Amino acid sequence: MAGHIQDRWYKTETGPDGKITRTKTDRHGNGSRYRARYVGPDGTEQSKAFPDRQKRLAEQWLAQIEADMSRGHYIDPAASRTTFRQYAERWIAAQTSNVASRATTETQLRLHAFPYLGSRPLASFRPSHIRTWTRQLEDAGLASSYRRSIFATVSAVLTAAVDDTFIPRNPCRSSSVHAPKPSGERVTPWTREQTFAVREALPQRYQAMVDVGAGCGLRQGEIFGLPVDAVGFLTGWLHVGLQIKVVKGRSFFALPKGEKTRDVPLPDQVGQVLAQHIKRYPPVSVTLPWLKPDGPPLTRSLVFTGPRGNHVYRSNFNISPWKPALATAGLITKPEEKGQPLPSAREHGMHALRHFYASVLLDAGENIKALSNYLGHTDPGFTLRVYTHLMPSSEGRTRKAVNRLYESTSKSDNGPGTTQAA
Repeated sequence: MAGHIQDRWYKTETGPDGKITRTKTDRHGNGSRYRARYVGPDGTEQSKAFPDRQKRLAEQWLAQIEADMSRGHYIDPAASRTTFRQYAERWIAAQTSNVASRATTETQLRLHAFPYLGSRPLASFRPSHIRTWTRQLEDAGLASSYRRSIFATVSAVLTAAVDDTFIPRNPCRSSSVHAPKPSGERVTPWTREQTFAVREALPQRYQAMVDVGAGCGLRQGEIFGLPVDAVGFLTGWLHVGLQIKVVKGRSFFALPKGEKTRDVPLPDQVGQVLAQHIKRYPPVSVTLPWLKPDGPPLTRSLVFTGPRGNHVYRSNFNISPWKPALATAGLITKPEEKGQPLPSAREHGMHALRHFYASVLLDAGENIKALSNYLGHTDPGFTLRVYTHLMPSSEGRTRKAVNRLYESTSKSDNGPGTTQAA
């Protein structure tokens, strides 16, 4: 058995005659009688008190400690008293992901996990606590996709706590706990008319952004951070290797999402629009930190800039001119009272241009793997899950194939028309 059990109510003494006798201590009758002690794997002594007549429980507890140590399941009692917030903050600080991802994770925990779970000691977690918490997130009206992301973050923290032997198992992975379900909502791309209506409603210096988003599939940050030397007017390719990120209000240059650079076809029409834009609004050299808000300075000549000769600020652009353009195009409804802000339009952000791009390519018969590469997705399976409903159906392809056959067949006596007449 690991350790030993001390009886704090009695002590043993050896008399002059060599006989061992038990005598009462000053603590006799007060407080817990037994203290089970053992030395942990880190060399520190641990103990737990047990009341009178519970020596058997103390022995069982020590036996369990010994068994946990032998199986590698031992949990340090001091570590298990660490609160979820204390451990999560240390976990965030140790992450090696990029600064924007860490900021997103920190925001999710601070706003949606710490208020519910932050003060709870890790050892006290039960599946019921996670079930209650996920219901609270749902009651708060958060979108299912966002709730799934928050749940995944909390589960990642608790998995790390298991690895660090703070807790024996992750309650998020209990069979009675279910992650928030996907919303089941399908992407509904803008129509051609809606896309060009938004373009027409934007100020002239921003209109070419729609062509780059809808014609090349770039993300908003990639459009804002597009350097002029990335546009291959002669090669017919556009290199996506830079974006502008914003963390806590501070802008900086970074690699594209997932640190995945890519090359996408530059359609002739989009190339012509960009050439005209550059002629009208010459590129401006912009200097921003590289990779993180306090990173070394990096200067790039950007295709799109604001009226003051600096880079385009995301928050300002989204409020104006983007939202007013959506209202003019009829995608969001203007408030009845003058001076009221325009309604939220999350589904009509600039990401909608990427959905339009995907729908155009799929309708033209482009394969998922190529589309995934052009969009900068790490996994073609993700692309398929998002856009599978936009792929032409087999019956649709059949009709088109047969129709083309009839259209290409001359109206001679031996053609399909003659057969039908017969």
